[in-house]
Amino acid sequence: MVHFARMTSRISSGRVHDRAGWAFLCRAIRRPHLFGSPAPSGRALAAQLARLLPDSGTPTVVELGAGTGALTRQIHERLPAGSRLLAVELDEVLARHLAAHLPGVDVRQGDAERLPALLADAGITRAEAVVTSLPWTLLPAHRRDAVLDAIAAALTPDGMATAVLTRTALPNRARELRRAFAARFAEVEAMPVVWRNLPPATVLVARRPHPAHQRTEHRPDHRSEHSRPDRRPGHRPPEPDARAS
Repeated sequence: MVHFARMTSRISSGRVHDRAGWAFLCRAIRRPHLFGSPAPSGRALAAQLARLLPDSGTPTVVELGAGTGALTRQIHERLPAGSRLLAVELDEVLARHLAAHLPGVDVRQGDAERLPALLADAGITRAEAVVTSLPWTLLPAHRRDAVLDAIAAALTPDGMATAVLTRTALPNRARELRRAFAARFAEVEAMPVVWRNLPPATVLVARRPHPAHQRTEHRPDHRSEHSRPDRRPGHRPPEPDARAS
């Protein structure tokens, strides 16, 4: 359980003083199961995450759990010209805040489990990197696995995904998360602890999703409406006309 009263006093002392920080705190207090921390990612943590991203070419990068955009801004500044950044946020209020304050970022309000569909809606086939700020250790195992499957399916074969683990996470939950990543990626490593973050955090970096978790490309059905089988519940296809033989 996060001690919000103690965190609030530290935030009011200057750690998080902008309007976005308070917006995040208010949403975190109201919906603690959706937030892994009562404050947005600190600058040191955001900088470490941003440095992991491609700095050449025209990559597509996705941020899951964008919050108020503390990390989104750093990613946007780092990416080379011609790149694309898609910021996904489940909370409707925070998604509106992002869209209003980051006009150069494609903001999508939706569930991380639907990542492949969100990419398709944005006209994106696959992403080179997925950066997450999700409360991984608070998620039930089935939901954690569903999100990880969606991430692996949305990445290029040499793609990368990250997860933030705060030092307040239970050790067994942290180990379970690392094993879940290892089941889907060829390489998983932990970066040095960022002690200046609130709370201190470690970044997990996973690279190269296993082929078994890569989705096949969707091929549209070009058959006419009349030739497609009717799959409505309870529908029975007509019997063949004996006179046609």
